Amino acid sequence: MEPQNITHVSGFLLLGLSGEPALQTPIFGIFLSMYLITVIGNLLIILAVSYDSHLHTPMYFFLSNLSLADIVFTSTTVPKMLDDIRTQHKIITYINCLIQLSLLNFFGGMDSGLITAMACDRFVAICHPLHYPNIMNPRLCGLLVLVSFIYSLLDSQIHCLIVSQFIFCTDVEIPSYFCNLPQLLHLTCSSTSTNTILVYCMSIIFGGVPVSLILFSYTRIVSSILRISSPGGKSKAFSTCGSHLSVVCLFYGTGLGVYLSAVVSPSHRSGAVASVMYTVVTPMLNPFIYSLRNRDIKRALKKLLGRLACFK
Repeated sequence: MEPQNITHVSGFLLLGLSGEPALQTPIFGIFLSMYLITVIGNLLIILAVSYDSHLHTPMYFFLSNLSLADIVFTSTTVPKMLDDIRTQHKIITYINCLIQLSLLNFFGGMDSGLITAMACDRFVAICHPLHYPNIMNPRLCGLLVLVSFIYSLLDSQIHCLIVSQFIFCTDVEIPSYFCNLPQLLHLTCSSTSTNTILVYCMSIIFGGVPVSLILFSYTRIVSSILRISSPGGKSKAFSTCGSHLSVVCLFYGTGLGVYLSAVVSPSHRSGAVASVMYTVVTPMLNPFIYSLRNRDIKRALKKLLGRLACFK
């Protein structure tokens, strides 16, 4: 194919999850339902944490910020996909593609940073319980969120800058429902190996630091829990980390699946399934993971819903 200068690429064709006309209506209904559940579920977590003074702790402070990031994260892809199905106009402009890619990297990075902050919170709570109030003070919590913000902004802008230097071929079909960085790598006519190495090095750097901190935190946490002599104490300590561990595995597992699927089958829609898990299912499940086994969240939600019912 003849390479086309980047300034002449007007847009990309998003192939979506399926090209079958009969499947468009079911897909629209399923994703609309999942999106509404994601927004409502995460919004309820934010309101519950804000409403109940007993939840004004570092862990729930990070959780409410995570819920806010999840709402925006899934909103960068699903509304566009729903509109594409409704109008059958699956073109995304080059500028909007860069914006979408930037927002995805930013809020995905915020998720990663906040999950890391929550791991650090659990580390201090279990390994240094007597010093927990002094260490995890409001100033440090705010600083951790600010660091996550700056770290994510830097990550998203560097990736956006790299993509803006790509020279694309005339074939600009993306086998997904959003602008996916690994897929864009396979559309470029510039030096593919150099771009691939650069992008994945940046991903390893910005993704490796949070993962390393999480692994360090849980290594120390497990070591501390194993030193507890009481079986009941061990069980209680592990239960405080269960929800967070589930979110860690879900977030990083699906994120890794997106990149691996794009490497294995770049020209097929199989990677879109992994993308659905990463961009839609994970943000939708987070409120359920943190609320189903959490008595404090359940109690706060009951109070909140009861208060809202009184206004009707």
